[in-house]
Amino acid sequence: MRIITCKRIKEFVEIHGDSEIPLNFWYHAVTAKNWSNINELKLDFNSVDYVGNHRFVFNIKGNNYGLVAIISFNAQKVYIRFIGTHSEYDKIKDIKNI
Repeated sequence: MRIITCKRIKEFVEIHGDSEIPLNFWYHAVTAKNWSNINELKLDFNSVDYVGNHRFVFNIKGNNYGLVAIISFNAQKVYIRFIGTHSEYDKIKDIKNI
């Protein structure tokens, strides 16, 4: 998979240094895969949640942070839409359009 908007990871790590190793793990795990559907994704990230409109929520660092990404299985692309704390995530009004 190709990750679009990696800049969001770098910006988030600058503020939350403790997320660097878990986000690097997530990045390398995702870029090493070629998922064709949600079932294949769940084999690697069993806690990922599908929230609609091609958006998936990944738990980062033992559920301390959340990462929302749009996944296009056909195009083999992952678009990072949000990385934040769970209190920041809880403030999202319309997750399907973030």
